[in-house]
Amino acid sequence: MARKASGTIGILTAGGDCPGLNAVIRGVAKAAMHHGIKVIGIHDGFRGLVENRYMPVDNPLVSGILAQGGTFLGSSRDKPHKMPMGGKVLDMTEVAVANYHKLNLDCLVCLGGNGTQKNALKLLQKGGINVLTLPKTIDNDVAETDITFGFDSAMSIATEAIDRLHTTATSHHRIIVCEIMGHSAGWLCLGAGIAGGADVILIPELPYNMEVVANSLLRRQRSGKRFSIIAAAEGILSVQEAQEQRSAKGKKRKLQDEIAHTIKSGGEEGDIHLVQEPVASRLARRLQQLTGVEARVTSLGHVQRGGPPTGFDRLLCTRLGTKAGELLAQHHYNVMVGVKGTLCVPVPLAKAAATKRIVPLDHPWLGTARLVGTCLGDIEV
Repeated sequence: MARKASGTIGILTAGGDCPGLNAVIRGVAKAAMHHGIKVIGIHDGFRGLVENRYMPVDNPLVSGILAQGGTFLGSSRDKPHKMPMGGKVLDMTEVAVANYHKLNLDCLVCLGGNGTQKNALKLLQKGGINVLTLPKTIDNDVAETDITFGFDSAMSIATEAIDRLHTTATSHHRIIVCEIMGHSAGWLCLGAGIAGGADVILIPELPYNMEVVANSLLRRQRSGKRFSIIAAAEGILSVQEAQEQRSAKGKKRKLQDEIAHTIKSGGEEGDIHLVQEPVASRLARRLQQLTGVEARVTSLGHVQRGGPPTGFDRLLCTRLGTKAGELLAQHHYNVMVGVKGTLCVPVPLAKAAATKRIVPLDHPWLGTARLVGTCLGDIEV
């Protein structure tokens, strides 16, 4: 016999933080309450669900948070089925599901990126609970949506950083490598690189040739250009490294000894940890050797995740959140709210969780970059 609807939903934020999370919480909560649905906020992602830590969410609580960065609920990267507990990693799915029922929820709304989509799907499949997800990530790599919230804000931050690097680079006749987030998808680096006028843009989808990059920088120098800016995603690979990964059949493994060194940990005697040199540092060092031009590195890191969302993201978050509220009122569960063209629409969660959305090699942004003379590291320009 089906459980009678309680008119209560839970909401959590999982994975890395990004601008717009509070705006989406506000959109979901206000729209849900408009339809008479009670909202419960879960602290610190799926860990809060497992530990049964929650708070009531009402209109006064979500008023005035549209422009605030971060998430007032807190976040974590913990997975219900692989959660560190008391020094062990345990499957806490049953506990998470039991707490869902203890809170008498009709649906669990999960805001997050690829990992969150997968974790929500696992709870749906293994625990039989209702879920509804929204696509959050500065990487813009969630499948089944044209854009994720947080991406525009992060791209604006990275673009401003590149703008600022132009002045210091030209003052000192330097190459500056700006490392931008993006392990497997280059949307953020590519978008910010084009918007900021980077001279070289390197993304994970397009293995780079070091000689091609060096030759591009030397041509700029010979033409009288005083500086060069390189936008490099943190997950880039050289042609050689990409070949090595393919030969390893996609398994993660350490690359050359020159990109890593070992240090003793502060733990038990004999404990060894490999510390990989940042990709931007290795790239800058090699380019300085090949070109004879002084090179510097700037890694934006978590700066890209911080601060208030842009106007575009505030609008997007509000639209996504209110669409989620409408779906909750219709008891339309077990989907992700995605962006398709000008509309926010429900899409199959299984499809959204199945893969990552990476930059296609025929994407118009790549063509745009090439036509303005940007080197992408693969061919001479």
